[in-house]
Amino acid sequence: MARRRQSVTIKHVAADAGVSLQTVSRVINKEPNVRASMRERVQASIDKLGYVPSIAAQRMSGSRSYLILSINDRARTIADWEAREGRDWIDQMLLGGMRKAAEHGYRILIELVDTDSQHVERELGNAIAALQPDGVILTPPHSDNTLMIDLLEERHIPFARIGSKGTTPGIALAMDDRLAAREATQHLLDFGHERIGFIAGSPYYELSHWRTNGWKDAMREAGHAVAGLFAEGDFGYDSGAKAARALLSGETPPTAIIASSDHMAMATLDVARELGLSVPGDLSVISFDDTPVLRGSVPAMTAIDQPIAELASLAVEKLIQAKRGELEDEERSVIPARLVVRDSTAPPRAGSHG
Repeated sequence: MARRRQSVTIKHVAADAGVSLQTVSRVINKEPNVRASMRERVQASIDKLGYVPSIAAQRMSGSRSYLILSINDRARTIADWEAREGRDWIDQMLLGGMRKAAEHGYRILIELVDTDSQHVERELGNAIAALQPDGVILTPPHSDNTLMIDLLEERHIPFARIGSKGTTPGIALAMDDRLAAREATQHLLDFGHERIGFIAGSPYYELSHWRTNGWKDAMREAGHAVAGLFAEGDFGYDSGAKAARALLSGETPPTAIIASSDHMAMATLDVARELGLSVPGDLSVISFDDTPVLRGSVPAMTAIDQPIAELASLAVEKLIQAKRGELEDEERSVIPARLVVRDSTAPPRAGSHG
């Protein structure tokens, strides 16, 4: 029977190079206090033996765990996964986060915590105790959860808050949701629309208010009223359908609707069809997020493309800088969104309201 090949460990590298385990660890971790000749010697042994550093080996230096922990909402994340409908928020976050983490020899892990749980401190505390992360990413709606923020502050753990306005501690990062909503509204105003409806997302998310305010800003500056043009959902399809039906069943319905999620936008398309309205002939529609949910929409949906991967990448980079004591600027970082114009927007039909 053939012998199973023994895994190469940091001990084998140390023995081959004739150095201590700590020296190998310092080379792996790219510590500055290693002579160039020693670094070359250790690296030669690593290359010769085909050694792949483990997190345990990286941790031997004692100062870092080389783990970044992302805290996501349990209920919504599991619902998205179970629905298998193409919502790729987590995928995009991991795409950006894992790429940046790998550049620095880090790993990124996801922990799910209930938004409304009374035990968020215990859940987060248990995760921190088990993993000892070098940094934590809080995603919406956890980004502004004061219990989590206070706990991380007490433990002196660097943390980044995605989708947060930056008025509390931590590293705040966000898409400019308010500006994105303004741009979406302006796109419709440029077509000649005056009655532009808006379907907001869950009020538990700070970004829902930013987007609503951006729409109001653009409408006010254009001299158009917003009374009767606002409805609220929870980002899901059913809430979007209810909101769209309410807006489109009024005496003077909108000629365009901006929905704060792809699922609510798809629901708006379906409700429009039920009511005998063509898109974009009778109704223009714009969505937020631009996830794969929209790929099969008819017509192809104009949407705000949310830069999730870029936000996650920047969060990881800043957390690693913070852990190293190299973070110079903790001002809120804003990554611009992009309006992707497709076929669901057009000028209002002649004689229509607005």
